[in-house]
Amino acid sequence: MVATKPCPHCGKDVVHYRNPVPTVDVVIYDPEQGVVLIKRNNPPFGWALPGGFVDYGETLEHAAVREAKEETGLEVILTGLVGVYSMPWRDDRQHTISVTYSAVCRDRDKLQAGDDAGGANFFTLDNLPELVFDHKDILQDFSTNILRLQKAAVVGNSD
Repeated sequence: MVATKPCPHCGKDVVHYRNPVPTVDVVIYDPEQGVVLIKRNNPPFGWALPGGFVDYGETLEHAAVREAKEETGLEVILTGLVGVYSMPWRDDRQHTISVTYSAVCRDRDKLQAGDDAGGANFFTLDNLPELVFDHKDILQDFSTNILRLQKAAVVGNSD
């Protein structure tokens, strides 16, 4: 979408492009504990995957690792790409595009809420709280695709 507004100095129209904002989300998975969710302190309130906005000059992967650490206290290793989510309604605040990664944590005992999170807990995939944004869809994709691949890899390595 293109909009124009007058330049404050010369009065000529300045073109302003409205583009979606890049974000990342992280599915931190532990086979025994489940996935890490954070309780948001800011609107929209509720449970969500750790994640946030990509800083200028930052790679998506760095943003994912940074956001996971800031919101959960966990150092993570990214293990794959869950998907890219771009529906304009996925975030009521603005149009965002989320690149979502799967990850494992180095030490799950270091889990603690941080940054703008009011809580952080592991939840099993069959016992999730009410989720904000499109995170229910993301976790559905994770459980049907990524976990299936991980199980296939384990079976293939059992020779």
